[in-house]
Amino acid sequence: MTQCDKIIRYIKDFGSITTMQAFQDLGVTRLSGRIYDLKARGYRILTERVSGRNRYGEKVHYFKYSLMEEETA
Repeated sequence: MTQCDKIIRYIKDFGSITTMQAFQDLGVTRLSGRIYDLKARGYRILTERVSGRNRYGEKVHYFKYSLMEEETA
């Protein structure tokens, strides 16, 4: 199974993925690169900027990726 396959499976199972989740759960170190590849394959991926705090209480921003809902007729 390729990294792209693992990422799609993860998003389908858990709803979204962040860089930290990709690294910890899948061993993928370049999530943004794999998201680029998935978009090139035709996947419709939503990128959401999320705010949080790091372990020192400093405000940080990161991205959360999910599959866009398919429209039904």
